[in-house]
Amino acid sequence: MATPWRTLDSIDTDEGLLDLRQRGETDFLITIHGRVLMNASANMSEIALAQLACVSLKTKKKPRVLIGGLGMGFTLKAALDTLSVDAQVEVAELNPVIVKWCRGPLAHLTGGAVDDPRVTVVIDDVAARIRCVAKKDMENRFDAIILDLYEGPPRGGAGRRSYLYGDRALALSHLALKAGGVFAVWSEDPDKTFEKRLKAARFSVSLQRAGRGGRSHAVYIAQKPSGPKAGGSRKTGPGL
Repeated sequence: MATPWRTLDSIDTDEGLLDLRQRGETDFLITIHGRVLMNASANMSEIALAQLACVSLKTKKKPRVLIGGLGMGFTLKAALDTLSVDAQVEVAELNPVIVKWCRGPLAHLTGGAVDDPRVTVVIDDVAARIRCVAKKDMENRFDAIILDLYEGPPRGGAGRRSYLYGDRALALSHLALKAGGVFAVWSEDPDKTFEKRLKAARFSVSLQRAGRGGRSHAVYIAQKPSGPKAGGSRKTGPGL
């Protein structure tokens, strides 16, 4: 008989009860209203997202990276493992309890990545941070923006999808990136309409499928051109 899950902590949110559950030493779930958002044993797509977004920044001096959504910290850990020691990584997380969990019962999963000296955590909407940099703080534009949210382009409601992944949102993300910067987005499934919007926003687009032996999630790697003209688009096969 499988070991039952036990709830370590819960908090009410506008979307329902947010729970942290544990089974055994390293098996954790984060759920909302009974729906699984994150699973500690299924994190390949999150790791691939960060690695693909940051690989071109390995040798860049003082790269600036924005991550939207902390989750269990696997995306953050993969970004830190890829980036240089002088990188500056900002994590925008809406719910402070997620940060509390990553500094508490989940910390050992990522070696305490959230407390790495390169990391700054802000309790804010990542879309608001992108908008602020695009409109008011262009001197601090990012080399990479990584969106690792539990609802990607196909799954989000119409309002939220537009707010994060619509034409205006993508234009702001383009502005908030330095020339040649990377805009990386996790998605539960591929979304051709989203790909078209990325290209219309003057990004070149690569689609990776991350995962083995089960469902493969979609990882979009979109790049802002380094010159005045936008590049083309390309698709590749299975990712990391």
